[in-house]
Amino acid sequence: MTTSQKIGQWAEQHAIQYLQAQGFQLLWQNFHSRFGEIDLILRRADELVFVEVKARSNRQFGEAVEMITPQKQRKIIKTAMYFLTCYPQYQAYSCRFDAVCIQFTQQIAKKIQQDFSQLTYDLHWIESAFTLD
Repeated sequence: MTTSQKIGQWAEQHAIQYLQAQGFQLLWQNFHSRFGEIDLILRRADELVFVEVKARSNRQFGEAVEMITPQKQRKIIKTAMYFLTCYPQYQAYSCRFDAVCIQFTQQIAKKIQQDFSQLTYDLHWIESAFTLD
């Protein structure tokens, strides 16, 4: 597993913990369809939230939130619609698309094994990061 994959796994787990502390219940992690993948699907009361998690350790190519391109948004939306088709019990829920972006404040060495939580980072939860429009 590459360092980037390890960072991604760590970021998803950290996002789950953060959102559960906000009162959300995890329904699904890494939901796949032929359209794409949704990192996290959570619910709170009658609210269903599809979450894209992004972590970046290098600002050279942009901030974490900038990596959620319009093309990626369309894939997530199509996958969310597929999810609602597969699980019609959630169709009456209010749905939205959030992002959890984790930006490390320093470059992470590619070959090093480490506990990423020991590094300095900024976590941004963006509610309604994008819409169906």
